[in-house]
Amino acid sequence: MRFDDFRRSDNIDDRRDQEGGGGGGGGGFPMGGGGLGIGTIVVLGIVGWALGIDPRLLISGAEMISETTQHHQADSRPSKQGAPTDEVGSMISGVLGEIDDRWTEIFKANGQTYVGPKIVLFRGRTNGGRCGMAQAAMGPFYCPPDRQIYIDTSFFKQVETRFRGCSGSACQFTAAYIIAHEAGHHVQNLLGILPKVTRAQEAAGSRAEANALQVRVELQADCLSGVWVNREKKKRPNFLEDGDIDAALTTAAAIGDDTLQRRAGRDVVPDSFTHGSAEQRKRWFMTGYQQGTVQACNTFAAEKL
Repeated sequence: MRFDDFRRSDNIDDRRDQEGGGGGGGGGFPMGGGGLGIGTIVVLGIVGWALGIDPRLLISGAEMISETTQHHQADSRPSKQGAPTDEVGSMISGVLGEIDDRWTEIFKANGQTYVGPKIVLFRGRTNGGRCGMAQAAMGPFYCPPDRQIYIDTSFFKQVETRFRGCSGSACQFTAAYIIAHEAGHHVQNLLGILPKVTRAQEAAGSRAEANALQVRVELQADCLSGVWVNREKKKRPNFLEDGDIDAALTTAAAIGDDTLQRRAGRDVVPDSFTHGSAEQRKRWFMTGYQQGTVQACNTFAAEKL
């Protein structure tokens, strides 16, 4: 991915020097307003499925509560606002700037106004605002009430080394795909999709029904990330390099629910999916990438995911 000429966004809250961040509680998918994360189940899901524990319980346990005071003290150190100058931070800032510009164009064409999300960069853990604790183990996630994306940048390295979701320079585009996925949740929030889904999940008659709704949310975000790539390629025809799209598809497969369950040594249980299978995630990203419209991403009307 060529990103040297990307517009750098200064809508970044860089807490990476805070060494552990702040307290809180919560996490998981948005039952009642929690965070939405492409990586939430990557680590905690493996442990949860292996032990038969709801992954959200691993995020919101008593240990977090007992550490709140300590973390708030660490969080009192000032963060850095604006576009970072290090390589990873600059790449993230550039991707966010381009995401904001392309979605601004899309919203404007439909008579709407787009205001982009803020990205919070951290190491280890930090205060996740109204979505509670943000921890590295949760992976990147979007907090709907605060309209912020939380990213521990070490996750990108985990995708490459632990989950083999990419390799070499193509991992930069994988990072962009992940950020664009979280920005897709922001688009869903602005369009009123997330609040409707949250209400439907609260009224669901079973966990399987609530999970099925969440899968449609996540697959739509994958599709919306593909829409951004489509629009960015039209704006900057040379920004993609050989292997970039393949890297995104490899990452999507590596963090598919069925892949994670097999890696944990368990049977594949579709009713427990919250993000979609490897094949579904790849297909919906490609749908957005090939068609380039929000309308193509209506997973809620799709008979087949």
